[in-house]
Amino acid sequence: MSIVTAVTADDIEKLRKALAAEHAVLFAYGLLGARTSGALRARISAAFDAHREHRDQLRTLITTRGGRPTEPDASYALPFFPSNAALAVRLAVHLETGVTAAYLELAAAQDVSLRRYAALAMQEAVTRSYAFRPAQPPAFPGMPVAAPASPSPSPVRDGE
Repeated sequence: MSIVTAVTADDIEKLRKALAAEHAVLFAYGLLGARTSGALRARISAAFDAHREHRDQLRTLITTRGGRPTEPDASYALPFFPSNAALAVRLAVHLETGVTAAYLELAAAQDVSLRRYAALAMQEAVTRSYAFRPAQPPAFPGMPVAAPASPSPSPVRDGE
């Protein structure tokens, strides 16, 4: 028995919002790729390729459901200008966080396959955002990190 879900205008709109987010991310990663080098540029290029693939998948998901895909803007405003590698990393994390939010909305779609697609896209984006960060995420995100305990001195024993 297969579950058939009706195509809703709301689902198509959620897909269009996710596509718009992908367009914006691709613009910004294109800019970052032109301003970075070495290992950072390789990670940015890989992120660009992943987002381009999602963009193409979203376009297909929209058109096969009878919708009209969102077209990219000519330019997008960035929250800050990435003038060095540290700012480029900060912007990449910001981009991945933003696209995660767009997919979070898609995760509320009526169509089960769209919810699954959104969940996997969010997982990829969060993983990419942590790959850009220099430190490892905490074991329990959201929990305060305890300060490391200072080593206690060993007791001195007689005769040592």
